[in-house]
Amino acid sequence: MTTVQPQELVDTAIDGTLRSVSIGALELETGGYLPDVVLGFETWGTLNGDASNAVLIEHALTGSTHVARGGSDEAGWWDSLVGPGATIDTDRYFVVAVNMLGGCYGSTGPSSPAPDGAPWGSRFPFVTIRDSVRAEARLADLLGIRRWHAVLGGSMGGARALEWAATYPERTARCAVISCGAASTAEQIAFAQAQVAAIRLDPDFAGGDYYGGPVPEAGLGIARRIAHITYRSEPELEFRFSRNAQDGEHPFGGITHAARGRYAVESYLDHQAGKLVRRFDANSYIVLTEALMSHDVARGRGTVAEALAGCTDTGFFIAAVDSDRLYLPEQSRQLARALPNPVTVHTIRTPIGHDGFLTDIHQLDMELVRYFFPLSAPVE
Repeated sequence: MTTVQPQELVDTAIDGTLRSVSIGALELETGGYLPDVVLGFETWGTLNGDASNAVLIEHALTGSTHVARGGSDEAGWWDSLVGPGATIDTDRYFVVAVNMLGGCYGSTGPSSPAPDGAPWGSRFPFVTIRDSVRAEARLADLLGIRRWHAVLGGSMGGARALEWAATYPERTARCAVISCGAASTAEQIAFAQAQVAAIRLDPDFAGGDYYGGPVPEAGLGIARRIAHITYRSEPELEFRFSRNAQDGEHPFGGITHAARGRYAVESYLDHQAGKLVRRFDANSYIVLTEALMSHDVARGRGTVAEALAGCTDTGFFIAAVDSDRLYLPEQSRQLARALPNPVTVHTIRTPIGHDGFLTDIHQLDMELVRYFFPLSAPVE
């Protein structure tokens, strides 16, 4: 990761390369304070002369800034959406992705050094979605972007996009909220609490100060298993795995429980857990999960409709996954009805579940081009 100075932010950009920049001190919503916040970010394309072609893409809970491959060798998580000639055409638009404050992909988080040189660990302050958006606004200032052509994201990224519109309506020309509602529901908070508890109960968690010693892999792995069940749908799991045994194993057998083999779906969850444990920090998982638990665009602003009443000049695009059992489509419809200019909710149709916002985003290509990224119209 390259650390750059503000004047170098745009001119020296290489598409899809992680960089970082300091945005200064930040006072947080619940009273915390960070004396020097660094944000990790990636960009694609070229910012035009009046900075009117800038698009901000917000990542999900365990996502990274690497939205698209760009000039790197690593595939991006929305490669089908972003790139030269793609729906969000980087030959026309300047795309920015920022690692959320508290994350572990270049931004200041629990594993970052505190002023005393030791990792923040358990001392890292509570962060909200609103805090993250305020930090991202600082980065936009450094980039010279006064108003985003569009801000979009799915899941936690959708929460961040919606918060952008509510906090900075004058800076958000268009806002796409995909697979996310106006606030985290009781059930979503319940699922999240179980994940956070799994990490904190791991003996290696050490109260959050495990850096330099064993990391809480078991707890983080359990958290991922819980989360991944909510990311997929029951029909998809049944179709893919049913009650099948994992190859070479016998789940209905063994004199002791320890000798029992796994069902195929158990192996699948183990695989998903292992992948996350290798790339993500457990403390960041807690920080971001609890930030998402705090998501409520109406907090301190009255009703949802009142919170969004100032967004009359922001064009909204709301989409849901029809099989989503984490963020139910009705929550997207409720959000759409609360907008100052109500919109139709677009639907991704897939048996996969919540993760359809990643795997089947191409279903929204025509609608996104029509409403947000017209091919024939000039960029403002």
